[in-house]
Amino acid sequence: MVGKTFTAEAYQLPFFKQEGFIRKQCPKCSEYFWTQNQSQETCGESGSDECGCYSFLGNPATKRKFTLPEMREAFLSFFEKNGHTRIKPYPVVARWRKDIYLTHASIIDFQPYVTEGIAPPPANPLVISQPSIRLTDISNTGPTFGRHLTIFEMGGAHAFNTADKEIYWKDDTVRFHQRFATEVLGIPSDEIIYKEGVWEGGGNAGPDVECIVRGLEVGTLVFMQYKVVGEEFVELPIRTVDTGYGIDRFTWISQGVPSLFQAIYGNLHDKVLSMAGITNLDNDFLLRVGKYSGLVSVDKRANRMVARKRVSELTGIDLATLEKELVPIENAWAVLDHTKTLSFMLSEGVVPSNIQEGYLARLLFRRVYRLMRILNIQPDSLYDIVEMQANYWANDFPHIKEMQSEIIEMLKVEEEKFKDTLQRGEGLVKRIATELKAKGENKLSENKLAELYGSQGLPPEIVKQAAERENLEVTVPENFYALIANRHMQASTKPQEETDTKNQADLEKATEQLPATEQLYYVDAYKKEFEAQVQKIINNNTYVVLNQTCFYPEGGGQPQDLGTLSAEGTTYEVVDVQKIGKVIVHKLKTPAAFKEGTTIQGKLDWERRYQLMKSHTITHLINGAARRVLGEHVWQSGTQKGLETSRLDISHYRRLSQEETQKIETLANQAISANMKVETNWYPRNQAEALYGFRLYQGGAVPGKDIRVVKTGDWDVEACAGTHLNNTGEVGFVKIVYTERVQDGVERLGYAVGLRALAAMQQQETLLSKISEALNAPIEKLDKTAEKVVKELKEAQLEKRRLIKELAEKESTTTTQTQSNETATEVAGITIVKRDFEVVIDVNRMLTTATEVIKRNDAAVTVYYGSDGKTCRLLIMAGETAIKKGINAGNIVKEAAPIFGGGGGGRPNFAQGGGTQCGKIKEAVATAEEVIKKQLKP
Repeated sequence: MVGKTFTAEAYQLPFFKQEGFIRKQCPKCSEYFWTQNQSQETCGESGSDECGCYSFLGNPATKRKFTLPEMREAFLSFFEKNGHTRIKPYPVVARWRKDIYLTHASIIDFQPYVTEGIAPPPANPLVISQPSIRLTDISNTGPTFGRHLTIFEMGGAHAFNTADKEIYWKDDTVRFHQRFATEVLGIPSDEIIYKEGVWEGGGNAGPDVECIVRGLEVGTLVFMQYKVVGEEFVELPIRTVDTGYGIDRFTWISQGVPSLFQAIYGNLHDKVLSMAGITNLDNDFLLRVGKYSGLVSVDKRANRMVARKRVSELTGIDLATLEKELVPIENAWAVLDHTKTLSFMLSEGVVPSNIQEGYLARLLFRRVYRLMRILNIQPDSLYDIVEMQANYWANDFPHIKEMQSEIIEMLKVEEEKFKDTLQRGEGLVKRIATELKAKGENKLSENKLAELYGSQGLPPEIVKQAAERENLEVTVPENFYALIANRHMQASTKPQEETDTKNQADLEKATEQLPATEQLYYVDAYKKEFEAQVQKIINNNTYVVLNQTCFYPEGGGQPQDLGTLSAEGTTYEVVDVQKIGKVIVHKLKTPAAFKEGTTIQGKLDWERRYQLMKSHTITHLINGAARRVLGEHVWQSGTQKGLETSRLDISHYRRLSQEETQKIETLANQAISANMKVETNWYPRNQAEALYGFRLYQGGAVPGKDIRVVKTGDWDVEACAGTHLNNTGEVGFVKIVYTERVQDGVERLGYAVGLRALAAMQQQETLLSKISEALNAPIEKLDKTAEKVVKELKEAQLEKRRLIKELAEKESTTTTQTQSNETATEVAGITIVKRDFEVVIDVNRMLTTATEVIKRNDAAVTVYYGSDGKTCRLLIMAGETAIKKGINAGNIVKEAAPIFGGGGGGRPNFAQGGGTQCGKIKEAVATAEEVIKKQLKP
């Protein structure tokens, strides 16, 4: 937190006094720390402030060496013996959170529901070893020898203290750490330093102490007691012990090897380095350099080369040797780390794409792919590395091995997409270079680099190579990937219309003191009529709150119920139903004449409700069917239930084939025919997760202490607030009526149920009959007839293009004297070729003819136009020499096209526009000529 500090009293614990720790201020970083070593002058942490260096390299800090699994077990067992309940790690994809995509610390598992007192913890106290992903450290992965990773295991020992029950707090937290480090690991007590700090994350904050052993921070003990609101810290009802033990880092200091990668990857480390041609590592060299690797950090304040020069000074190894020897090794280390991170992410259903967590997976893949190219590792070796990762982690994380084939398939598809991107990229950079040169610029900005990566997926290094071939200057920030990742770590929220926001705020204020509305649709989804008392009438008597209701409010992709409210002999139409907090608000078409306290009779539009119940239940069935057909990577990305058709968006890495679609449809209908019972139950959050896992969160994060779970036989189970049928047989029949790609990595299935499914099929049959009639072919032979027609059409188009080209070549060489509708004018060294194509406004013909003219004279500018009385067209093309003299076709069209009621634009070498005010086409052409003359440089 910027500028936030805590008083010295926040850190003065009985433990420090009893164990002989003294408080000092580090002269280098100015932070306060606690040590038993009277002669310790600095905080000892190895960083850019040079408070210390790594003294455990070649000299392990512990009594024996530990592998990563052994260190994990030592940590978990210690806390288990000391009253903590061991719980399984949560997923690395934080689907229970609305605000973030990835789990980057163990406390993420319990925010905000446990830390804010909404739901109880799964155990108290508890201990967990949580795989965590931090892509903000991507640029430092490798150069810091393993201090930074994109994936690591955080050992979390957590206690949740309330006003009624104290588990343990600061003093015991530090004592536990000291005992683990000294008793279990055998680290000498006087080698452990505790550095004071302030921690903030996930919307919470508190004082912390960082645990430093021989230069390396191995843990952070956070005393979370505040919620961050703006710039203020507001006290939470629960004080949380949030410890982060670096299981990977503890493993490193126990082995004393040059890098953390050697400590945790074992023989996998050597295999990957050998693929890059790196064999017989000089460990003595790495030990000399690794001692000072803590100085290296790539961020806004630190530059890698500056740190590297300092390492050169401290080691006596010249900078050129450091760069030559270290860069390949660091890149190979990054490949090791990133492929592990990718394996974890993709094993949990993340599909590389341009959105959300998929964007982060794509970023990782493309960085790995680029690093492998730099290391001269064959692209196919990526799949070997992923397979080795799956095997290496299979014992502790078996789901990665189980998902191995799907992971590799997704990566192969992603590789093809990336190859296509690279092929398009060179042409795109050339066009950008042309535009910049036309403006007199010779540098590609950092913002443009970020834009090209974000919109086109082009890595900055590839852009730099292509741009420099076009004589453009490009500087790639060293922390480029970290900056991009940081932009996409937080989940974005959809902005609301201002009027909607105001109306929502008014309703929230009016209902904040009201008791919760009883939701009768959860008691009996088949109840069509009910009686209730009016609790509140709001906003000119058009909004009504009842003590109970059968009306389902809009939510979870299910539209609201409609119907009527009747009171005192008058019936009012209900046109909208919304849930505001715990209160359900009914909007009436006409203002209510009844008063608060009145008893009313409610009646649903039952046909609508029943159809929506069918649509919602079949959505769960189709989701389960898609997962069975396509694989476990399928997750729901969005849904909308409707009366005529509904839709389900799912994560998938390629377009759905017709065969896959039909299989999904068949399976869904088999699930309907099975007449499975649909069960709905409320569970405490922890119990629901324990019973059904995190597949519960198909529809996204679910708020609250308790979760409503909808279980459809053994077919599907998920947290869902919608109304459902009692059994699947009531759906009757489902027909998938369309599929489409909504965006990269997301497929949409559109479907209809019951009679509407029948209507959809009949509509398709009618369409087939019309096509059959038009082609004069029986339905059973439509495919062959269509193939024949398409073939003939293609042949005709080829012939048309050939004739246009032939005509264009002749016209481009014909003198203007013989072309009454064409003129050529010399102006300042360029030739303006103007031609009226009259009613033949065939753009292909114009373009082909202009291209032939420019081929023969690159100092030419063609001004081609035409009009058929309804539409008019203007096309400008400029040769390279004309562009160098200042011509910009795009700007010419932008000024001229509005004159004939149109618009348009393009690049400096080519642009076109169209409009409908054809009487002004000649005026537009005259303007175009004037703009050309103005653009010409003197």
